Amino acid sequence: MTAAARSLARIELVSRDPDALAGFYRAAFEFATGLPSPAGDIELKLGRQTLRLIRAGPDGRGYPTDVPGWSPRFQHIAIVVGDMRQAYRHLGTVAGWTPISVSEPQILPKASGGVSAFKFRDPDGHPLELLAFAAGAIPAQWQVSSQKMCLGIDHSAISVSSTAASVAFYEGLGLHRSAHSLNVGQEQALLDDVPDAVVEVTALSPSQATPHVELLCYQGDFDRHAPAQGINDVTATRLVLTVDNPAALTTICARVSGALLSAPALREDDRHRALLRDPDGHLIQLETAS
Repeated sequence: MTAAARSLARIELVSRDPDALAGFYRAAFEFATGLPSPAGDIELKLGRQTLRLIRAGPDGRGYPTDVPGWSPRFQHIAIVVGDMRQAYRHLGTVAGWTPISVSEPQILPKASGGVSAFKFRDPDGHPLELLAFAAGAIPAQWQVSSQKMCLGIDHSAISVSSTAASVAFYEGLGLHRSAHSLNVGQEQALLDDVPDAVVEVTALSPSQATPHVELLCYQGDFDRHAPAQGINDVTATRLVLTVDNPAALTTICARVSGALLSAPALREDDRHRALLRDPDGHLIQLETAS
């Protein structure tokens, strides 16, 4: 497979008040302001990763307060911290967020990665996760010397109804499976606020492995039907994947043609783009590299 996604260039969040939301992210995670985006959205940099805040349209619906981890609308951003205790304590000084996790940060069993994690929602309702790796098990890309509390974005995790169907879709985009685990136990239940949680976790990486995509497939008899989300809804988070050139974009879109919302086209900033929905409705934007 020669045509493949090169990187997860940025994550885009829809917000009813991007300016206020940007203030929260700067206060909570030491995000710095990047260059203005062409459409006037707010672009934030955390380490080497990019988060773009897009203003919701007048018809955009807010984020529901009752979206559990197993819902196909659920999608979180995992932010790596060097010291979980310090990051959690600092988060407590920042107003506007609400917890997902039932208790304080949880240390997952080694079979589930041995990481320390805490989940919560930003003021608009977007799910987030603080993530700290165990000493001696820190991935190479996060073995950095930094005085900052938050180091960058490791991944975006999306809830899916079928691992097999989602893997087939994302492999069609050129991502490859880079890790897999079955997360169970009281720690996972407290982290997710899902009783007796059993979660199949599959990591899918583009050529540039960080940040990557993680599939969360909760095992159980859940009602995964959800109202269709519009692209202006606050739940309509986008993963923006870069490809090398227009030819590669066309090839990839042909592989997943049934998922296209907009066909490949040249946009005003001289990049070719296409918009897709994955099998569970999550939005993916493909764009040519600069």
